[in-house]
Amino acid sequence: MGSADVVPGVSGGTIALIVGIYPRLIANVRTGAGALGSFVRGRFADGVDRLRAIEWGFLLPLLAGMFAALITLARLIEHLLEDYPVELSGLFFGLVFASIFVAWHMVGEWDPIRLATAAAVAIAAFFLLGLRSGEAQDPATWIFFVAGAIAICAMILPGVSGSFLLLILGMYEALLEAVNDLDLAVLAVFIVGAVVGLALFSSALHWALETHHDLVMAGITGLLLGSLRVLWPWPNGIDGPELAMPDAGDFAAPFLLSVVGAGLVIIMTRLGSRTRVEAG
Repeated sequence: MGSADVVPGVSGGTIALIVGIYPRLIANVRTGAGALGSFVRGRFADGVDRLRAIEWGFLLPLLAGMFAALITLARLIEHLLEDYPVELSGLFFGLVFASIFVAWHMVGEWDPIRLATAAAVAIAAFFLLGLRSGEAQDPATWIFFVAGAIAICAMILPGVSGSFLLLILGMYEALLEAVNDLDLAVLAVFIVGAVVGLALFSSALHWALETHHDLVMAGITGLLLGSLRVLWPWPNGIDGPELAMPDAGDFAAPFLLSVVGAGLVIIMTRLGSRTRVEAG
């Protein structure tokens, strides 16, 4: 999930969906958000009870893995985005494309309303994700708080990339530079913003999944489909300003890497299913 969150166009929530931990993740995040809300309101006993209800044996290893990937892979992925944007886009295009079928099968029954929801969300995402803004130059520290609050919502929502939202906001390169330079003050402000945004968004998402599961999953299917625009490898991968057809000489490598990405989804899905069966 941490590796995916570094790449614009790929959501860590997509990885959670593939391996089958997504509902569990949202439930635990929502419980943590409730604990934070209790502490803010001065209800310390209730906050402690909510903290005890969190599956720390599940959440802490997950967060540690994400943090380790963000720290260790940020520079590598920055290098790959600069030097191999088409190939990297091909890999993640295949991953997200295969993820559409994972989300599709999580809908209990497809009816006209759910199909229309998926189609509408896919179209909206396709056009909205085509928006870009210029990169912010020396942004003020408080802007990282706002960026964190916005980006974290996308990071737990399959089909929407927190990194790409940062790219739209013009904050992606500034944050990546802060990670690589270990600018602790900027990173702390970003994390606080992310915590606030996560607390607000996770409760709404958990409620939606509990009360309108199939409709929400239909929307997520549409988000994954629409988000493929960001990962279309041509003309220049994730950094490309527009969509185009590939040249004959530029097709083979991205296509093969797309197949590899789709294969990774199949493997992760089967491993996730086997883990759930053994746990059951």
